Amino acid sequence: MKGRMQKISPKNDSCPQKDRTASESYVGVQTYMGITENNLVEVQLPKEDLLERILSPSNLNMAYKRVKSNGGSGGVDKLETKDLLPYLKVHKDALVSSLQKGRYRPNPVRRVEIPKPDGGVRKLGVPTVVDRMIQQAISQILMPIYEREFSDNSFGFRPNRGCHDALKRAQLYLNAGYTYCVDLDLEKFFDTVQHSKLIEILSRRIKDGRVISLIHKYLNAGVMVRHDYEATTEGVPQGGNLSPLLSNIMLNEMDKELERRGHKFVRYADDCMIFCKSKRGAERVKESITKYIEEELYLRVNRNKTTTGYVRGMKYLGYSFYKSKWEWRLSVHPKSYSKKKTRIRELIPFILLDYYLLF
Repeated sequence: MKGRMQKISPKNDSCPQKDRTASESYVGVQTYMGITENNLVEVQLPKEDLLERILSPSNLNMAYKRVKSNGGSGGVDKLETKDLLPYLKVHKDALVSSLQKGRYRPNPVRRVEIPKPDGGVRKLGVPTVVDRMIQQAISQILMPIYEREFSDNSFGFRPNRGCHDALKRAQLYLNAGYTYCVDLDLEKFFDTVQHSKLIEILSRRIKDGRVISLIHKYLNAGVMVRHDYEATTEGVPQGGNLSPLLSNIMLNEMDKELERRGHKFVRYADDCMIFCKSKRGAERVKESITKYIEEELYLRVNRNKTTTGYVRGMKYLGYSFYKSKWEWRLSVHPKSYSKKKTRIRELIPFILLDYYLLF
């Protein structure tokens, strides 16, 4: 195991890292510039104990168990989940101390490309197992805080909610007469989140500057593509334990704006449908919400893939909607059905091979 352990130092020799915008350490209080009659003065805000809660033994232990149970491949330091416990037994105190003092530097994530069913690739970033544990510890403390603020129409990456709940909510709106919709497509959402905007949103709720600094370091950790380091100036890498929560925090701004305008909508991660009572209304909503997303959140809307119209035949989370007598119902979308058939055909030879080997 020696030689494979992640270093608790500002720089990792095997993974070149550039200087980050976030500070290397922190005093322990968050500050901002206030204005007196004639001068600018630095105002100290009371420090919350959020970092202490994140680094508490019970929370770290829970995070370790979650990372261990999830398994998965190792990051750039080659450390596997099975090696995490021996590593922590030796380096736990140094790790916690470096986090407390603001000196911890996350390693870059390892780039993995997964083919998409419709073509192209999805770029994932695999953090080291140590960073996965730390991210999980942060998420476990922040999740209950933000759950109180999230929209009831948001269903992705949230406890006790799933895609079927989102589909049922959509069905409810359809049966209430909202049969036209905007099928919103955010272009490369996870790759285009602006760090400064996300940090601004986080800072409204999180008053412990040490936690903001740590999250900022994770956003700026960079990525290793084969053996080359690439800086990450924007985006939230898919594959990290903290990314789902950060994406929901970002898109909760859009949810609140839709609710403020009185719109009916359903969102699962970055898949969002906005329901209207007419095609003309849907087109107006598409234009206005696109303007808000691009000008206020600095995200990009894919105008070619964002569609409006009657909901029949539209695909959402693998399903489509049809009207049976007096109510709207769900059915598997033809494209999803075709993909499943193709996948079954691919698996049949292996299933038959297993059968003949057994008998």
